[in-house]
Amino acid sequence: MSVTRQLRLGSILHGASGNMSAWRHPAAQADASINFDFVKQTALKAEQGKLDFLFVADGLYINAKSIPHFLNRFEPLTVLSALASVTRHLGLVGTVSTSYSDPFTVARQFASLDHLSNGRAGWNVVTSPLEGSAKNYSRASHPEHALRYRIADEYLQVVKGLWDSWEEDAFVRDKASGRYFDPAKLHTLNHHGDFFQVAGPLNIARTPQGRPVIFQAGASDDGKQLAAQHADAIFTHHDTQSAAQDFYRDVKGQLEHHGRQAQELHIFQGVSVIVGRDAQDVEQQYQTTAALVSIEDALNYLGRYFEHHDFSQYALDEPFPELGVLGANSFRSTTDAIKRDARERELTLRQVALEAATPRPRFSGTPQQVADGLQHWFESFAADGFIIQGGTPDTFPRFVDQVVPVLQARGLFRHEYPGTTLRENLGLALPVNRFTTRG
Repeated sequence: MSVTRQLRLGSILHGASGNMSAWRHPAAQADASINFDFVKQTALKAEQGKLDFLFVADGLYINAKSIPHFLNRFEPLTVLSALASVTRHLGLVGTVSTSYSDPFTVARQFASLDHLSNGRAGWNVVTSPLEGSAKNYSRASHPEHALRYRIADEYLQVVKGLWDSWEEDAFVRDKASGRYFDPAKLHTLNHHGDFFQVAGPLNIARTPQGRPVIFQAGASDDGKQLAAQHADAIFTHHDTQSAAQDFYRDVKGQLEHHGRQAQELHIFQGVSVIVGRDAQDVEQQYQTTAALVSIEDALNYLGRYFEHHDFSQYALDEPFPELGVLGANSFRSTTDAIKRDARERELTLRQVALEAATPRPRFSGTPQQVADGLQHWFESFAADGFIIQGGTPDTFPRFVDQVVPVLQARGLFRHEYPGTTLRENLGLALPVNRFTTRG
């Protein structure tokens, strides 16, 4: 059965897995976060399954209590540039912060990746939630939440303007006449704003897909507003279908205020999956992974969301502590959800920490059952697509081999890539150059 609206799929490159101790799993590549052979194998497996993109998350601050794979991992643009030479169709999406980088440099880096990959680059825009990031960038303090998003808004205006520096056919390179480019098709930005003064033009041509695809990660009100104005896609996470549907309606509803239509922004839910023969097999896979996490590691993992708060000071089996506004200037939507869930379910600190460290996969079961879950969320407008993370270190290959064919057989997911660029494969229109004269 064919459908007009097609499910989109990506996968996250997440070291051995997101679990604090997943590197200890018998099937795990312990050094996965710094092992290019593992990275390449994952990318090629995603491309075999015709997935839209591989997504690389990133952060700018660590301490001894960070998730192990955060301690030693590739910088996103570097590893994606390497992957550009060994893949042909897979989108390559990397995270770079607007709070700790400069627009001109980032515009140039992602334009370069787009050229290297023949149009498969994507930029995941984040504002950096961790206060400690300021310590690594000679800053006196970390910008507060609302200010970070004001900076990000102007930052995106600048980057998109720089990506329009050259019209598509500006470089004529006529050896006979000696005419290398058409000056009429060169445009200087001359941006003067509250946070940035950027002259331009950018010193690289307009990219194969007009500009790289812009992702935004974050579910706060400020994040949703930023996405509605600028993004082509959102990477978010919700624990329930109803919460995901509310988010979907909210963000899509904001697009009209910016002169945009619903199909111009794809909403991806980040989900963990376990694929097994039956319920017993799935439960055994989950328990094998969960058992690797000590309560100390679980408390450290939980603390990261709350500005690396030390949860070891509280009684483990007492109600989750009252934290006030702690977490509001870091992972705001996540910390709000943790506090709310703990309060409503009357959870202890031990329960909250262990669930946070090894959450049960959103979709698990046989290949058909996992496909059923994805299809239900997709068809009920809880998501336009999903970014898949394996619930165990060896889940992702099974997802590609066993779940993707079910989705294809149901007409929900493609059998071949429809285009050559990430933008084409996501069904997104080619952006118009703001400087081009239109009649």
